[in-house]
Amino acid sequence: MDLRELRYFESVYELESISAAAKHCFISQPSISSAIQSLEGYLGEPLFIRHTRGVNPTDAGHRLYPMAQQITGQARSIKQSFQRKINIRPFRLGVVPALGASRMSLLMKEIIDSVKGIELTLVDAEKRTCDARIIADNMVKKDEAFFPFWKDEFMMALPPGHPLSYKQELEYEDLKGLNFILRGPSLVTRTLLRSLEPHNIKMNTRARVKTVEYAVELVAAGVGAAIVPNHPSFFNTQKLILLPIKGHKFERVIGLGYSKEIKMDEALSGVINLCKVNKTKD
Repeated sequence: MDLRELRYFESVYELESISAAAKHCFISQPSISSAIQSLEGYLGEPLFIRHTRGVNPTDAGHRLYPMAQQITGQARSIKQSFQRKINIRPFRLGVVPALGASRMSLLMKEIIDSVKGIELTLVDAEKRTCDARIIADNMVKKDEAFFPFWKDEFMMALPPGHPLSYKQELEYEDLKGLNFILRGPSLVTRTLLRSLEPHNIKMNTRARVKTVEYAVELVAAGVGAAIVPNHPSFFNTQKLILLPIKGHKFERVIGLGYSKEIKMDEALSGVINLCKVNKTKD
C-alpha cells in the first residue's frame, strides 16, 4: 500500500466512478483499477461494488476513507513544511453555479495544489472583475480568449420508477403534462421549451431552481423531471434515469475565458495549463 494508491482510492470514493477518477487524477482507467485491486488485495476486502453507472463503496471502503484522508493529509503537510516561502499571487477566478459544486471543487483543489503561490478567490463570473473565468462558450465576451476543456451532454433525468423510465429515448408526446423542474437561467432548458411550442406541448412546472444540485435532489425525491448534464459529479448520492430526447442533442462547452489584454504571468499560465490537462478527448 502506498500514498498513490490511497489518493486514487479517495478520488474513486468521492466521485463514485473509476472513469471520473481517472480524469481527475490525469491517468488511465486501468491504472486506477489496478491501484484499487492492489489495495483490496492488501486489505483482504473489497472496497467498492461495481455497477454499470459507476461504483458504490462497501463497508470496508467507508472505513478506509477517513483513514486515507488522514494519511494523505499528513503527507501533504510534511511536503508543505519543507517548501520555500514564495510570493503569494491573489487570483480572482470567476465561476457560475450551473457548472456543479462537486466537479468545480475538485478542479479548484487541483489549481491550488499545482499552481505555486496562488491565493484563489472565487467570484461570480457574470458580476465581478476576474483574472479568468470558467464559463460556457455562450458567455464569452468579444475581448476574451477562450480555451474549451469540458463538454457536457444534457439529458432528461427522471425519478426512480417513473412510468417513462422503461423507454430508450423520449419523444415530444412523452413530455406533454410531464411534471418538470425548471432550472434557470439555463440556455438548454429555454431551447427545449422553445422547441415544444410549435407542437403545442407544455410540461407541468412543479418547481423553479437555480442549481443542478437542487434539480437532481428534487428529481430523486419524485417532484418531477429535469434537464441535467450527464456527468458523474452531479450524481454522487443519487442514481437517476437519464434519457435523451429524440431529435435533440443538447450540449454545453465549458472553458477558461480571460482577457486578451491581460499580462500572462505564472499564475494564469499555470491555470491554463491545468485546464489543458483536464481537457476531455472530444
